[in-house]
Amino acid sequence: MLLSQTLHATAEPIWNKALRHPFVLGIGDGSLPIEKFRFYMCQDYVFLIEYSRVLALAAAKAADLDGMLPFARLLDATLNQEMALHREFAADCGISAQRLAATRPAPTTHAYTNHLLRVASLGDVAEIVCALLPCQWGYSEIGQLLLQRGKPATPAAYGRWIDMYASAEFAESAAWMRGELDRLSAGLENTGRLERFHDIFQTSARYEYLFWDMAYRLEDWPV
Repeated sequence: MLLSQTLHATAEPIWNKALRHPFVLGIGDGSLPIEKFRFYMCQDYVFLIEYSRVLALAAAKAADLDGMLPFARLLDATLNQEMALHREFAADCGISAQRLAATRPAPTTHAYTNHLLRVASLGDVAEIVCALLPCQWGYSEIGQLLLQRGKPATPAAYGRWIDMYASAEFAESAAWMRGELDRLSAGLENTGRLERFHDIFQTSARYEYLFWDMAYRLEDWPV
């Protein structure tokens, strides 16, 4: 079994909980209160900025130009396409660019992005891909699942959100990341590193679940 498949199987309990989270289901049927979606959009804006830093570190640590190019393309797509769509979604939901820029990361956002940046700073490219994969893969699965069930008529932003993450382009990006992890980890079975990959992937998968839960609860720092 490929490493990506093994990691996914190991994380299946928390993975399935994320797929069934009321925040995710609420986007799918349109029942999610808009204030929760606004909170999520602001926190995700902060997350995407740090996610971009991790992609930049992956490009910098790649062994050669061929290894750098995919991360550079994904970084460009995140900064210049996904972020632009994010700002459009935010505006549709009544969130100004100023409010987005002023967003303070909630505790879970802070912890998740610190996890990713720590792996990116201390690990190699294979570990960085392992840390990023639950986000890329999970969003692709959620988008496709919600699209199959049928998009809600309102709010319009929810349907657009589903379209973006159910797109063939996003699925291709997730598939590339899975393949890259399997390629980079080939031959590492007897090096003692597999436990490290499991820990990184499981931690990111847990934070993916916690991110939905954070937004649903409108999490804030204690006074």
